[in-house]
Amino acid sequence: MKVMVFLHGTATMHRSAVGKSREERVRQSREREEGVLDYKTYVPVGDAVRKIKSWEDNGAQIVYLSSHKGKKEERDVENDKRVLEKYGFPAGPVYFRGRSEQYKDVVERVLPDVLVEDDCESIGGEPEMTYPRIRPDLKSKIKSIVVKEFSGIDHLPDNPQELLTYKD
Repeated sequence: MKVMVFLHGTATMHRSAVGKSREERVRQSREREEGVLDYKTYVPVGDAVRKIKSWEDNGAQIVYLSSHKGKKEERDVENDKRVLEKYGFPAGPVYFRGRSEQYKDVVERVLPDVLVEDDCESIGGEPEMTYPRIRPDLKSKIKSIVVKEFSGIDHLPDNPQELLTYKD
């Protein structure tokens, strides 16, 4: 089983969000406060490391989806990888969009069994989300789990098999 976890806003967040309410984190992101775009200083949201480790420990292959796009932002993808390593997230590839790709293109290519993403509240909500854009013939192959942006994934089941039947 392959579980794809979106990074920014789902599993990681800007450092200045620590200790703030979810609503304040969304406001900071929406207003692009200092640090929001400083990806090398990102931190886990809640207990995301433990949760994702539990999925890996229970047999899931973990892959990540970064918000970055194209060669121009490859430096930021490297920062994402360093943050994952620094905080002890399970190892796994970090996918990102090519210059002319959308998130859905990456997900359709990687074809995870489960996609965990946030609701993109700070950047416009559902129109910015990945799963709604996936081709209809592939949607039935991918279980979508949407969490509130910056709320974390701590509440999700530890057993990745249970993600397949999880109700938002």
